[in-house]
Amino acid sequence: MKRIEYLLCRLRAIVLLLFNRREQAVAVFTQMIAAQPHAIYPMASRAHVYAQLGLYEQALADYEALLGRTEQDASQWFNKGFVLEQLERYPLAAQAFEQATRLDPKLDRAWYGLGLVLIRLGRLDEAMAALKRNTELQPMSPYGWYQLARVQVDRKQPDEAVKIIRHLKGFEPKVAAQLERETGLIVPAAS
Repeated sequence: MKRIEYLLCRLRAIVLLLFNRREQAVAVFTQMIAAQPHAIYPMASRAHVYAQLGLYEQALADYEALLGRTEQDASQWFNKGFVLEQLERYPLAAQAFEQATRLDPKLDRAWYGLGLVLIRLGRLDEAMAALKRNTELQPMSPYGWYQLARVQVDRKQPDEAVKIIRHLKGFEPKVAAQLERETGLIVPAAS
């Protein structure tokens, strides 16, 4: 495939995705991969679309192939971890997220994914550490704080959960209220 043909295929795939024609975009990415088997873009794009379609086994195969070429790419390790989490292969997902955090210690979404998987594995102390790191990197995102509060309750540390809920009331009162309902902890606003 000549460069201009390759670029036209890429443009076609983008247009198909804009119109939510994912299956057709996958076919275009597959054609691009056949023409240039070592190109990263079409394989990464196809893997992403497979994941969007819920075709996690196919996405996993593509991410594993990508990591054979780009093993130092933290984002690809994160993507593999995400897919493994969707497949409920939690120990392997934890390994992938851990590799992502080793390669890029500032990849907040990898810390969050690791925290979620560790919760599933019942490794609450480790989950707490991962979620704390996530909240350090994304202090205004309620997701890490929410999970961290839930872990503190599960660890029988309601005082720590109360601190988190109080903190959330300062910038995400709806999430704080949800935690109060779910945990039964009533936290007055800080004065």
